[in-house]
Amino acid sequence: MERAEHHLLPKTFATLLVTESADRVAVRLNRPQVRNAIDAAMVAELNTVCAMLEAEPKVLILSGTPADEAAGTKGVFASGADIAELKERCREDALAGINSGLFERIARLPLPVIAALDGYALGGGAELAYAADFRIGTRALRMGQPEAGLGIMAAAGATWRLKELVGEPVAKEMLLAGRILTGEGCLRAGLITELVESAGLMAAAHALADRICVQDPLALQATKRVFHLPRDAHPEADNKEQAELFESPAKFERMQAFLDRRKTK
Repeated sequence: MERAEHHLLPKTFATLLVTESADRVAVRLNRPQVRNAIDAAMVAELNTVCAMLEAEPKVLILSGTPADEAAGTKGVFASGADIAELKERCREDALAGINSGLFERIARLPLPVIAALDGYALGGGAELAYAADFRIGTRALRMGQPEAGLGIMAAAGATWRLKELVGEPVAKEMLLAGRILTGEGCLRAGLITELVESAGLMAAAHALADRICVQDPLALQATKRVFHLPRDAHPEADNKEQAELFESPAKFERMQAFLDRRKTK
């Protein structure tokens, strides 16, 4: 599918490369000199992107620095939080939930989020990926939580999102024993849904976005809203969302189109 892309807010971002088309926004983490370590500037810029997507919902694709075979460099998603900056943070910073607040905001974006993962996705980089709705990885992917070895814990979602994604045994190995999963290991654990070569990573992410974007946007938003609600919120929440969708113009248009296609077969 052809996508007319243009830079969003040109020259505004220092740590991100952001391009936008009619139905999606692609955000590339862009601090390659420090393996895309997540610092305060990147957090602020990702919050700016979130604000835009909350106001104008679109699918979000998150990626890191791509591999460059010609230059002999490997890809990297994000090696974690910026350790030099993290070393100076104190109790008040932890209570402010700087990274956890951002990742929760990403998880709650109205339309799906896709994480395209190559190379290192460690610490906060892994936790950023857990906040996505979909994760696609490469054979070069290395995913894990090394925080305990640095005297801290993975406090930006890993202690609960990771358990939900891969189950308690694997999550504890990663959190408490420093296990690093390869791309193949991530696929076996269910942490990613697709394993591709590095050269095909973004094509696979956009292909998934294509499949998402042919769905009705309001139906996608309603489904995502109720998906992570606690069990006792169902079925009431589902019924209320469905009641709204039953009255939407898209419902009538899409169902009529379906019936019209069936008549022609």
